[in-house]
Amino acid sequence: MKKSIIIFYALLLYALIQLISWGTLVVRLQPSRMTMIMGEGSVFLFLLCIGGYFLHQSLKREDKLREQQQNFLMSITHELKSPLAAIKLSIQTIVKRDLDKARQTSLLNNSLKDIERLDDLVENMLLATKIENRSYTFPKEEFNFSELVYKITDRLQVHSCGNEQLINAQIQPNLQLVGDKFALSSVVTNLIENAVKYSSPCDEINVLLDEVDGHLRLSVIDKGPGISDAEKMLIFDKFYRVGNENVRKAKGTGLGLFIVKEVLQYHDADITVKDNLPQGSIFEVTFS
Repeated sequence: MKKSIIIFYALLLYALIQLISWGTLVVRLQPSRMTMIMGEGSVFLFLLCIGGYFLHQSLKREDKLREQQQNFLMSITHELKSPLAAIKLSIQTIVKRDLDKARQTSLLNNSLKDIERLDDLVENMLLATKIENRSYTFPKEEFNFSELVYKITDRLQVHSCGNEQLINAQIQPNLQLVGDKFALSSVVTNLIENAVKYSSPCDEINVLLDEVDGHLRLSVIDKGPGISDAEKMLIFDKFYRVGNENVRKAKGTGLGLFIVKEVLQYHDADITVKDNLPQGSIFEVTFS
């Protein structure tokens, strides 16, 4: 990309030099046409600068997209490799060692969680692709949203801090919602997984679901590093992730919040990102 920009500026400089050279030559041969040449030259120079500006912006966008795609390939490799390695290790342990029933069950349960993680990853990529090419129809039905949020929260519960439950769910029961159950389950999953991903071990995450003035409100609250004001809207762009993929601690594909934004738009729902003082973020979804 740097080579392309250098060539672009070299051509722009060459065109500018040629314009000045030919304009000077014509003025020397026909001094009476100086006003016309200056006028036409100014218009041409103006159009050249405008074209150069938009071409430069296009090159910058292409460079940014290439970088995002490279980051995506690196992150997706990590996201696939980690659960596969954990599943392989668990199965090898069961096959090679004489374990008691409780230990075998524990390893198999861990493997099932990793398989669910892989399943979520694949579903995210498929859903993002279908949303972008407008092939997903968002079929709607009435369902128990409280039950959906509870099941997802329970499945994503993390036990890296002994037996302590890190996700504190406060869910008002029997809240009904009309929408695409599959797509909205992806919204809830992505929001909670992001909170877990960017939180330190043993940090509490709060998932709140209630009804305010006739509108359902879902809040996911973490105590992670937080999000700067400049990035609060950028985080919903496809593939957008903060920092370099080689040094970033929290891994991901950059698709989760893109899916969240697109799905909520189809459901006439709003999402806001707030600071969780003194530290962390609050993602709040309000359904119309």
